Amino acid sequence: MRIDVVSIFPDYFAPLDLSLVGKARRAGLLDVRVHDLRTWTHDLHRTVDDTPYGGGAGMVMRPEPWGEALDDLAGSAEVTPVLVVPTPSGEPFTQQTAQQLAGADWLLFACGRYEGIDERVMEHARSRMEVRELSLGDYVLNGGEVAALAVIEAVVRLLPGFMGNPESLTEESHGAERLLEYPVYTKPPTWRGLDVPEVLLGGDHGKVAAWRQAQAVRRTAGRRPDLLHPSQRLALPDSGEEAGPAGAEVRLAVPADAPEILTLQRASVVQQAQDDGALDNPRGGQVGLPTLRENLADVSGSLASWTTVVVRVGGRLVGCARGRLTDHTWEIERIMVVPDLQDGGLHRFLLRKLESMAPQEARRVAVVIISPNTSEVRAYRKSGYRPVSHAVTGEVRLVKRRG
Repeated sequence: MRIDVVSIFPDYFAPLDLSLVGKARRAGLLDVRVHDLRTWTHDLHRTVDDTPYGGGAGMVMRPEPWGEALDDLAGSAEVTPVLVVPTPSGEPFTQQTAQQLAGADWLLFACGRYEGIDERVMEHARSRMEVRELSLGDYVLNGGEVAALAVIEAVVRLLPGFMGNPESLTEESHGAERLLEYPVYTKPPTWRGLDVPEVLLGGDHGKVAAWRQAQAVRRTAGRRPDLLHPSQRLALPDSGEEAGPAGAEVRLAVPADAPEILTLQRASVVQQAQDDGALDNPRGGQVGLPTLRENLADVSGSLASWTTVVVRVGGRLVGCARGRLTDHTWEIERIMVVPDLQDGGLHRFLLRKLESMAPQEARRVAVVIISPNTSEVRAYRKSGYRPVSHAVTGEVRLVKRRG
């Protein structure tokens, strides 16, 4: 990739000779060329700015030197560069933007100063090349140099051959799931009275992966809730009965949970049908059939429209339930618990958890259960629910008013 940078402070880009970027330049992976904008001025004082039309504070960078710079750098080239202009008024620079720019053969950075570059420079440039005006965030810097350095590093590290271990790009913040990266630790295992989480020392890769996923969700919810789907932003109580069983992790489901949710869902329906004798009864064989027909895509898609809670113990998914608001009714369904924990109160916990998450506009709470038995209905009655309808498939709907 070729990268040209135009600035009135070319020395700002000395760091591009350091670390992995410098190594990539020396290896020929990057062709970085830094230019002084004042090269394209023609007066004694090498002037690059003037007062703004319409009045106001500050100075504006003149279009003439910028126009000549772009003409000389890109005018006769066979390949057209992408012009990148760091500016507080630009589109947000994201990991997705970095991936897009990493696909270009040539990036040309125009680093403005003062109140910015005369707008006509961008207008004219758009007639012959792609222009990306980018902002690092909702704040103002003295110039575009710092932002250009950040964009360059974010882009070039995505180039094939840049990273020594390409897999490190797949487990970092702002990846495909838009989650912040989980906390990381190294030796020693104890430092100043602080210990590395036990799960990271046990050698169980499945538990480590589950812990990291949970930590990424928790960190994202606390620091960048805007990255989460609305169904994942609901606060989960963290004390009292709603904190969950001892040693359990209770959180909102993420796409990575979908395969295990599907497995638990199918196992729960089959077990219920077996307990009810439906597997030996041709007519009863329809119990839960729509649920059994769902695939991984169906379950993954439901996470966007349902608020789904999962419970994990030691990294293992042991329980799940979901709810959503429909016509002022908070619908709760698919309360599922693994067979070996069904007598431990986890079902009741999940019910209470989902009840506590009902939005304020919900006037009533409804629970849908598949092929219920008498004792199950009785248990819901004790909690204030009343059956209101019986579906042909054997499902029962129970409702109670919020209060």
